[in-house]
Amino acid sequence: MSRIRLGLKGFGEIPRHIYRMCMEDDQIEVVAISDLGNPDILSYLVAAETKGKVRPRLEGNFLVSDNGKARIVGGGEPGKVPWDLFDVDIVVDGTWKYRSRADMQKHLDAGAHRVMLTTVPTDLIDRVVVKGVNDHTIRSNDKLVSAGSATTNAGALMLKILSENFGVDYATFTTVHSYTSDQPLRDKAGKDYRRSRSAAENIIPVDTIASRWIEYLLPEFKDRVEGMALNVPVPNGSLLDMTTVLKQGISIEDINKAMEKAAKEFPNVVSVENDPIVSTDVINNKHSLVFDKRATMLSPGRMVKTILWFHSAFAMAARIKELIIAYDKADKKGGKK
Repeated sequence: MSRIRLGLKGFGEIPRHIYRMCMEDDQIEVVAISDLGNPDILSYLVAAETKGKVRPRLEGNFLVSDNGKARIVGGGEPGKVPWDLFDVDIVVDGTWKYRSRADMQKHLDAGAHRVMLTTVPTDLIDRVVVKGVNDHTIRSNDKLVSAGSATTNAGALMLKILSENFGVDYATFTTVHSYTSDQPLRDKAGKDYRRSRSAAENIIPVDTIASRWIEYLLPEFKDRVEGMALNVPVPNGSLLDMTTVLKQGISIEDINKAMEKAAKEFPNVVSVENDPIVSTDVINNKHSLVFDKRATMLSPGRMVKTILWFHSAFAMAARIKELIIAYDKADKKGGKK
């Protein structure tokens, strides 16, 4: 059985999670890693994060594990790496910098058969896929794809569940997110006023385009969902605080039953938590949405507030790995592999 040959563009947090997940799965082999960083330091980072397992090691220009050998090559703009030399089936671009359709196309021009982003794109591409929402729509001729973002996954999933069970008039949300690598540790002048402030010291309101992509995935919510983001001083563990106005009066128990049903229908992406958890309790949790039963609030009438936890980078890595395998199956079914 031939394995999927994966190339990683950028070796940041999400790509490193993907690499380690592929170490445990003989369906995928990482064959090339493109990054501007020093190979010794890249190897050191992924080894340091590989706890309780056989750690990968650097041999010359290769990162070696029991799963195979990945050639480490220089970074730069899309199109600089000749993916065809490595016979790459799919490239995952985790740079968060090259997110346009034009930039993604350059990876195809350089020999990749498919390109996948670790976040949402800046413009329309072949398909943005959220598992549990529209993953049944994928086709083998999709070449430029995205697995969405952690907020998009949690938000779209929750709205779909609530809409199918109770109907939803409109919704607002705030994603309370762990700080990101593009934020400074101390105040430092950048392109954005608030994002120039110290990530380690502040709650920082930032823009999010998640609501627009939720509308794209669920067109019935056009102009009926809005959202914002707060980046907070924690390294991992995030939540989505969502308020929805439903089409019918319900009880908290109705919400809980609907979420327990969804967890059974989508066991890998939705879970229900009974304990009084905090952000560190969802670190290394692969679910896109961890529903907090204790946090649900219901106002008189039809307004409900729910808390949905997730480990942004880890959950996204899991969704991307699953989507890589799903597209491989679609290719084989279509006779393209």
